Amino acid sequence: MTASPLADRLLDIKRIYHEPGVDESPRGRQVVERFSGAELIEVPTHQQIPGLYGNAGNVEDWVRIKQEVLVLGEKKSLAARRNERSSDWIAPSTANGCAMACAYCYVPRRKGYANPITVFTNIEKITGYLERHAGRQGTKPEPNQCDPVDWVYDIGENSDCSVDAMVSDNVRDLVDLFARLPNAKASFATKLVNRELLTYAPRGRTRVRFSLMPAETSKLVDIRTSKVADRIAALDDFVEAGYEVHLNFSPVIVHENWRADWSELLEQIADNTAERTRDQLAAEVIFLTHNEGLHDINLGWHPKAEDLLWRPDLQQLKKSQNGQWNVRYKTAWKGRWVEQLADLVAEKLPGCRIRYAF
Repeated sequence: MTASPLADRLLDIKRIYHEPGVDESPRGRQVVERFSGAELIEVPTHQQIPGLYGNAGNVEDWVRIKQEVLVLGEKKSLAARRNERSSDWIAPSTANGCAMACAYCYVPRRKGYANPITVFTNIEKITGYLERHAGRQGTKPEPNQCDPVDWVYDIGENSDCSVDAMVSDNVRDLVDLFARLPNAKASFATKLVNRELLTYAPRGRTRVRFSLMPAETSKLVDIRTSKVADRIAALDDFVEAGYEVHLNFSPVIVHENWRADWSELLEQIADNTAERTRDQLAAEVIFLTHNEGLHDINLGWHPKAEDLLWRPDLQQLKKSQNGQWNVRYKTAWKGRWVEQLADLVAEKLPGCRIRYAF
């Protein structure tokens, strides 16, 4: 792999923490060679990193750690988890963490609050497991909201595959795998336009879900991501390259002018995409869920975002399964807002079906 201007903007890797021996595996060596100037630091496991793991004080260095640190490890537990919302299955991760720093990100900060990228180097075991798993499923018995024909596997639940592809060939290997599977397709959401992915050969078997929100809101909360206009400009190119392209309207953040902003965004999509692209579009709609603990952390590094994300006048508390307090828009209002956005999509972007909304 060679460096790219996009990778150089997001990543300036100075330290690579690695489990014993994984830096000598084929995938591990690829990452080490890609960032040849980085210091190599051996750690017991990718989840036990002195000074990084569980260090809430890292909020002061949030972006710098994402830019300068990588972690190499092996994925020990291989299991596909049922989803039935965006995908039929959540695939075993080939990476977690992200170089971007969206203010609302829900991904667990298991290596410290910055959560830099971890690359899992045992890619052959992961792809082998997925091929066997898909084989056991056979033909999909009936259509569902995930896909009318194929089993859909989300390959990027805990990371952004467009970023991961700048670090190793794990994403290319996954795209190649699903290109040859007769009954399954890959899927991932992204906020980054990585045009290197246009050189892959997905053969219609990988679905890229470009996350979109109104540009002014994105400027405040989508930290270190591609501009919304650039994401829209990439839609036609990814369709031409053989990807299935969907939209991820997420998170929908409610404020006083939110409907006017979304109307403008939907018009931009309609005006800047080809008919071929619009004919195959589908969307998922996810309204903001925020976290009390994340709110407190954000106040330490990005308080302006919290003016949008933390709205007690619009939100209600709900305790999550792990005992943390989340905030969601009040039930009595949210249902009406979902309907209003669905009506806007039908008006401004006709033909784009909404696969699900919540």
